[in-house]
This record gives sequence, C-alpha cells and structure tokens, in this order.
Amino acid sequence: MTDQSTTGHLPSPAPDGRPAGRTRAGKPSRRAGWLGPAGLIALSVVPMVAGAARMTELAGGPEMTAENARYVVMPLPVMLHIPSAVLFCVLGALQFAPRFRRRRPGWHRVTGRLLVPCGIVAAASGLWMTLFAGRHPADGDLLAVIRVMFGTAMIAAIVLGFVAIRRRDFARHRAWMIRGYAIGQGAGTQVLTHLPSLLIFGPPGQFTKAMLMLAGWLINIAVAEWIIRREPARVLAGGRRTSPSPSVGRVSS
Repeated sequence: MTDQSTTGHLPSPAPDGRPAGRTRAGKPSRRAGWLGPAGLIALSVVPMVAGAARMTELAGGPEMTAENARYVVMPLPVMLHIPSAVLFCVLGALQFAPRFRRRRPGWHRVTGRLLVPCGIVAAASGLWMTLFAGRHPADGDLLAVIRVMFGTAMIAAIVLGFVAIRRRDFARHRAWMIRGYAIGQGAGTQVLTHLPSLLIFGPPGQFTKAMLMLAGWLINIAVAEWIIRREPARVLAGGRRTSPSPSVGRVSS
C-alpha cells in the first residue's frame, strides 16, 4: 500500500504566515499527516460494526429468517470475510500515514505481507457468498454481477500489485494496491450513497440498490485514479527514497 503526502497544493496560510497544517520548516504537521488514515478508518466504522454484529449473531446460533438464511446456512465465508476485510481496511489506512512510515520503514513491508492475503481472502469470500450462499430478498441478478465484477477486480489488482513489488516496480505496485484498497473500501462509501436515498425514499428496490452499490465503488475508483495520476510515486529502495520535485506533491510506494 502507499502513503499520501500533501506537498502539492497548499491550503490557506495560518496566522503566522505558514500554510495551514504545516510546520515552520514547511513539512506536514503530525495532525495533517493523520487526517487521511483517520478518514479512511472512519469510513470503515459502520461496516465494521455491522460485521461484528453479524459474527455475534452467528456465534449465538440464531433462528433462521429470510434476512439471515444465507449466512446461517453457510457461515464460513462470513467468518472469513469480516475479519479479513477489517484488517485490510484498517491496516491499509495506516499505509497512508507518511510520518509513521518514515519513522518505521519496516512497517510497510511487514503489514504488506499481511494485507495481500487479507485482501484476497476478503474478496474471495465475498465472491463465495455472492455465487453460492443465496441472495438477500432485496438483491437481484444485476447486483450479483456487479459484486462478482468488483470482487474479481480487487483480487486482480492485489495480485498485480504483489507481482509488481516482486519485480521492484514501485510505481505499478503503488498504483495497483491503491486500486485494490479503493475497491475494498467500497462498503464504507456505499453507506454514504445509500443513506440519502434511504432517508428520503425508504428501502431501495433491486435496481436502485444495485446502482447505489455501483456508485460507491465508482466513487472510490475515481478518487484512487485521481491520487495515482496527481501524485506520482517516489521510489523507495533500501529504506531511502528519491527526492521529489519541490513543486509537485508525491506519494511514496
């Protein structure tokens, strides 16, 4: 995964003449450096709470209903999906903390070895549930196709990122891992796409739900592509990185 720096576009100056969120030396402040990871973790809170509730329900031997039948009949993919997705989203968010990564250069490598299998298990178990565990009454064929498409794309992105880092192609590694993480964070953004519709119109129909789910993934992918193109990677090798152009914000890989 990658970390994000804010050395590009500068915000409005602070009262002492420094750009907001920066130290006197012009470097990002500690608080500014953690805004990105904190926002990503906050985006994951609702899915994490819902996942914890689902696992607690399954552990208690629930009575089968139309809402939970597919989980009760086939609990294993659920028990694999939720912990792996939580680890992928939370540990992946910490990869966007530049000061943390600079102080602990081994962190990225160690967590990367955990993030790759977690991301693949999360995506593969999601595909398992979609294809073999039955459907929620509010789901339909279109949503199943969309889930299969993005689950497959997430696995492909993570595998391509892994292959790239094995070849020491840091730029491609960074780009593919950002894409894989963006897809993995889809559930958090889908809370935001569903909420206005739910409050105004009530529970969505099958087509509307599919479009709201699709919107969440497309928003994340658009942001990921914007980051990849706006902030090119700085190569990390042997714990050191190349110096970026002073006028362009960068992201290290």
